Amino acid sequence: MNKNLLIIGFVWPEPKSSAAGSRMMQLINIFRSHHYTITFASPCAKSDNAFDLESIDISQVNIELNNSSFDDFIKQLQPSIVLFDRFMMEEQFGWRVAEYCPNAIRILDTEDLHCLRKGRQQAFIDEKPFDISYLFNDIAKREIASIYRCDLSLIISEAEIDILKNKFKIDESLLQYLPFMLDEISSESINSLPKFKDRQHFISIGNFLHEPNYNSVGYLKTTIWPLIRQQLPKAELHVYGAYASQKVNQLHNKKEGFLIKGFAKDVNHVMQQVKVCVAPLQFGAGLKGKLVDAMINGTPSVTTTIGAEGMYGKLNPNGYVTDNPQIFANKAIELYRNKVIWQEKQQNGFQIINTRFTKTKFEANFLKIIEKLQHQLKQHRLQNFTGAMLQHHTLQSTKFMSKWIEEKNKTS
Repeated sequence: MNKNLLIIGFVWPEPKSSAAGSRMMQLINIFRSHHYTITFASPCAKSDNAFDLESIDISQVNIELNNSSFDDFIKQLQPSIVLFDRFMMEEQFGWRVAEYCPNAIRILDTEDLHCLRKGRQQAFIDEKPFDISYLFNDIAKREIASIYRCDLSLIISEAEIDILKNKFKIDESLLQYLPFMLDEISSESINSLPKFKDRQHFISIGNFLHEPNYNSVGYLKTTIWPLIRQQLPKAELHVYGAYASQKVNQLHNKKEGFLIKGFAKDVNHVMQQVKVCVAPLQFGAGLKGKLVDAMINGTPSVTTTIGAEGMYGKLNPNGYVTDNPQIFANKAIELYRNKVIWQEKQQNGFQIINTRFTKTKFEANFLKIIEKLQHQLKQHRLQNFTGAMLQHHTLQSTKFMSKWIEEKNKTS
């Protein structure tokens, strides 16, 4: 069986900068451990934070948008599987893959549902309740079409699986729940973590290019942190995140204990030094990497219902979940002061990781589904007429638009 995987990345993986980067490396490691030859291609410029994929024997290829050079590239590579990193890459390159490698399995890794995140953000801006009219936006029309055109879409959150099945009526044969896939936390690791008495201060962390994170930090600055500082005047909030803009850095105020720390080279180290993680997300989607990092490092959290979505299942959270700013501040203070409650919530976090997100729970089943697709791809596609219809029209529209842009670029 041909084990040749092509990943088309929206960006180059930055596991130290974002949850999306960590997620991509988890997927890469699954395929590596099962002896796939992997090529990672992206039209995006590479930053200094990008992981060196060649150090783990993965070929790195720069590709161009709206350029037929990709056709020659993929005809020569002949991958058995093509993994699109977010729907935008499937839009750009999916029709070329379908035309020149029709027998390759097309997998979409959604990262999170962009239409859900954008819809929630717009409802937040409009100061209105989020409802189906916000969900069925223009991004949804593109993203759902991409899901249909692919043979399988990887969905990181159970809540998003539910939305896709019940709101968009997508058949479950096209969807695969695949959350963060982590190593089990051993008792030795737990015992080696800094204890309650050895920690101090609060933490907020997240890539500032991601709008929900930027908004969350602003909300902390104006609303929640002043409430916490009233009762804990010596406490500090350490705000970490890659790509801090001038607007972010201007929030730094040593007198208020609101400290913009910038990029964290080692998230585990900074997370282990603090007592409480605060994540008052007002909109967003997917699973929150910051909350996962907090649980791994034994740091209880306070978050919102948006932050908690898909995280805890039926288990008790590793802290508190509330959308009320005063209650949010009170619960953060309680965790900061109360050792018994802090330790209880810490244990909840370890249980959540080991019960819901260990890679052994998902890896074998995921590979089994891929193997089944490889043997039954024709039958699988026959059951997805909507996808075939969308693929047909995409080949007619996107293909010729792309070729027009390519010709236009030659003359400009």
